Amino acid sequence: MSSRHASVETVEDAEALQAELRRLVEADVPGPEQVATVAGFDVAYDTDTDLLAGAVVVLAAPRWELIASATAAGRVTFPYVPGLLSFRELPPLLEAWEAVLPQLAAPPDLLVCDGHGIAHPRRFGLACHLGVTVGLPTIGVAKTPFVGEHSAPGPHRGERAPIILGGEAVGAALRTQDGVREVYLSVGHRTNLDSACRWVLDLCPRYRLPETTRTADQLSRAALAEARLTV
Repeated sequence: MSSRHASVETVEDAEALQAELRRLVEADVPGPEQVATVAGFDVAYDTDTDLLAGAVVVLAAPRWELIASATAAGRVTFPYVPGLLSFRELPPLLEAWEAVLPQLAAPPDLLVCDGHGIAHPRRFGLACHLGVTVGLPTIGVAKTPFVGEHSAPGPHRGERAPIILGGEAVGAALRTQDGVREVYLSVGHRTNLDSACRWVLDLCPRYRLPETTRTADQLSRAALAEARLTV
């Protein structure tokens, strides 16, 4: 799939590929019962230079300690089009993913990316694209909403409200800490919403965002800063 993805150059081709790959998404199946390792994915941009850097980190339960990481930097190869961000972000993320795998005894049990899954106009956000490409359970956790409507979840950790799009619940606004602004969670691949919420809460022992996202964000920013030095 990565080679086919690399050949997509137009918006029309990207939307057609999304429609094709969407049929592979498993968005209502049992998620992993046990999770020993989780991979986090994040991309940092420099809009002045069209540079971007992708980072993949792998954290180990129960304290979510960093055990492996990799980055990849390059230039943006696809225009900014809402709903098609995965075509900008997947190339460096997949390059970093390939670099992190040899550091591990086995693939991570769960992937968490800074983006959306089926909470997407075509039900195929970054988390879906990543999940079907690598064939592992994947969750999207975004800082801001993208599509659909939702009420505010209750004020306590673990409370959630469904994100409704076209009469269907495509995700959840989830409160990860008491009194802290919610995150916007949706299934990417090979899991379901209940399982996704369970593991995201586990990954948020102290802060609003999952430890995977926090760690990958720091690493992607550092990789981008280093890439700027070579421009």
